[in-house]
Order: sequence, then C-alpha cells, then structure tokens
Amino acid sequence: MAVADQKSDLDGKVWSLCSIPFWQNGNVSSSSGSSSTAIHRVNEQSNGHKPAENSGSYPSGKVSFIAKSLLPTRRRLRLDPSNKLYFPYEPGKQVKSAIEIQNTSKNHVAFKFQTTAPKSCYMRPPGGILAPGESIIATVFKFVEPLENNEKPVDHKRRVKFKIVSLKVKGNMDYVPELFDEQRDHVAVEQILQVVFLDPQHSNPALEKLFRQLAVAEAATEVRQKPAEETDPKVVGEGLVIDEWKERRERYLAKQQVGGVDLV
Repeated sequence: MAVADQKSDLDGKVWSLCSIPFWQNGNVSSSSGSSSTAIHRVNEQSNGHKPAENSGSYPSGKVSFIAKSLLPTRRRLRLDPSNKLYFPYEPGKQVKSAIEIQNTSKNHVAFKFQTTAPKSCYMRPPGGILAPGESIIATVFKFVEPLENNEKPVDHKRRVKFKIVSLKVKGNMDYVPELFDEQRDHVAVEQILQVVFLDPQHSNPALEKLFRQLAVAEAATEVRQKPAEETDPKVVGEGLVIDEWKERRERYLAKQQVGGVDLV
C-alpha cells in the first residue's frame, strides 16, 4: 500500500507540472526532491545496482520520463532580441517588429513561428530550415487595436502570445509546416516572446536597433524575390554556343575581307 500511495503522489506531481501553460513560469521548487531521487535511481541502474524491492522503485521507463521532463531544454537557436518583440505603438495601424534567428547547433534546424492571434499577427517567413551557424532576420507583423474605455497599452501585451519552436532535421531539405506535426514529440519550445510597445516619437536604442533589423530584413527579402540572372551560355539550334568574343572576331575578319565594309 505504501508503494501504491507513493506512485499516486508522484503521478499527481508530474501531471500538475506538465499541465502548466507554456506562457506561465511555474514554481517547480517543490519537485526538486523528487527529481533528485529519480535521477539518482537512474544512475544506480546504469551502474549495475538494483534497487531494493521495498524501496518504492519505479520502472526504468517511467523514471527516465520523469527525469527528462524536469531537466532544462537545450536551446538550438539564439534569438536577438532574446525574449521580446518590440513594436512601435501606433493604434489602428499594422506595425512591424524584427527578430534575428541563428542556428547555434551542429545540425540543420527547422523553426516555426506560432501565435495565439493568427488573424492579426504573422511572421515573414513563418518558418524555415537553418544550416549550422546560419541566421535570418524575420519580420513580425501585428495590428494594434485602438484602446477602449479605461484601457491601458499594457493590456494589449497580455492578449497575444508569441512562441518560436524548433526541430532538428536531417540535412538540407525543403521546409514544410507538417514536419512539426509528424515529429511533435521532438519539437522544442525555444522561447516565449513578450510584446513591448515603443513610442515612435521618442528615439531610444531599442527602437533604433529595430529599424536597422527591419532594413536588413527588407533588403534580404528583395534579394530572395529577385529572379536569378542567367549565367549559363546561350544555346541556339543543335548545340551551337554563341560566344561574344568569337562573334566579334568573325565580324572583324569579314570587315577585312571586303575592304573595310562591315556587312554586319
């Protein structure tokens, strides 16, 4: 009966911890004792020691899950700003923010932007795959609703939640959003982003940095949308390659043959 009661208590603690919403920072100090005990038992099993029959031990699979759920998630991406999205405060208009996303891992990583308000907020690009060390500046668009009676700007920040998730992928491949649904067990939450409004009429370092990032993002978007220039030689007929130097030489020889009259 003691073992059954201890299992029930531990299951209740784990379920309570996992049920915390992703945007709330729960206090997990009460579970530190349980996590230390679980990790200690995992180490004992890996060293060949069997736990005592009456010590309240749990199956190795269950202990591994408990220990894994309590360990901090290893980040694959570095964000700049690290945990905020700065927007110019202009009620009734669509405003823009920017965030740099860099892959700091040794593998290709897919990232995806999520929001609780997809009708009024979106990111360009909404996702993608980054090679090791590669970075990109994404632009986030948000419509700022006018304030209602007795409402403060801080209330706007609480309405919308932003999140960036990541997934390790094999090599360079085409990005499709379905990757995150197919491998949802391996998806990691990189960061929950807090909305911060800035007064566009008063210059400050955060606003100036935002404008610089937006300029870089817009320039990169223009480059991606520009059609690639033709670098291969032109082929006419059955494999005849038009070479500009050869064409000029033939014109010069023809001019010499007719006594200075250019037939071309």
